[in-house]
Amino acid sequence: MIDAARAVVPGNVRCLTGDFLRYEFADESYDAIFSLTALHHMPLEDALPRMAAALRPGGVLAALALPRIDLPREIPVELVAAPGYRLLGLAFAVARRAGHGQWYQREPSHDAMPVVLDPPLTTHSVRTIATSLLPGAHVRRLVFWRYLLTWRKPTRTWCPG
Repeated sequence: MIDAARAVVPGNVRCLTGDFLRYEFADESYDAIFSLTALHHMPLEDALPRMAAALRPGGVLAALALPRIDLPREIPVELVAAPGYRLLGLAFAVARRAGHGQWYQREPSHDAMPVVLDPPLTTHSVRTIATSLLPGAHVRRLVFWRYLLTWRKPTRTWCPG
């Protein structure tokens, strides 16, 4: 997957392979950090402070990850998601069979991806941890079994000396 990403990213983007929790990032060196379906694979208490430290003041953190299902709190979302997921899958399968493109067809490279069948944190737990570590963070549950965490690092205030 990293090779595929390197083939399409612009020249000012660097793709790295490694352990995020051990990599030596320069403090305040990134304008934005985007984490796509990776945050649920690492301890949130370790990952979020590292991301925050790497962001410049005013920088943006956005993370999309898989939550543990939280019943009964999330029954309304689950009631929408379950049939909606099946209907979209059916629509994509029909489009593929009709010769209208690949439409989210499973690729062989998907087998190399790590699988988390039982993520450790609910959206509510992520929100509690994130807001304690990153004041002003927003965490919301999305319909198809994901949560979105967003945070903007505060800018420094200038005080005349």
